[in-house]
Amino acid sequence: MNLKEPARLVLALFFLTAGILHFLRPDGFVRIVPPYLPNPLLLVQLSGAAEIAGALGLLVPATRLWAAWSLLALLVAVFPANVYMLQSHGAGMAVPDWALWLRLPLQLVLMAWVWWVRR
Repeated sequence: MNLKEPARLVLALFFLTAGILHFLRPDGFVRIVPPYLPNPLLLVQLSGAAEIAGALGLLVPATRLWAAWSLLALLVAVFPANVYMLQSHGAGMAVPDWALWLRLPLQLVLMAWVWWVRR
């Protein structure tokens, strides 16, 4: 049984949902943008759009490789937000410290997952 197709669909759904939430509920995402970056709302909207595009791209064989590389770049780009969220103890949100620490290696898991389903 080939697990890549259902894994790809779950991953695409994950990124699609996250991307949509960037537009429907941007406040939590804006809070974790490190203060040294300009225009947090715009950055949240751009990352949300990138997540949506990447999710849809994973579903189309002709764009799958491009989408995978784009999602990998996005995961690297948003890593500072996860670090900032940890440093600021949840950026004002009620998130336990263990969950904030877990977010950091979770990026690597997501990157491996994206790489695995790219073909």
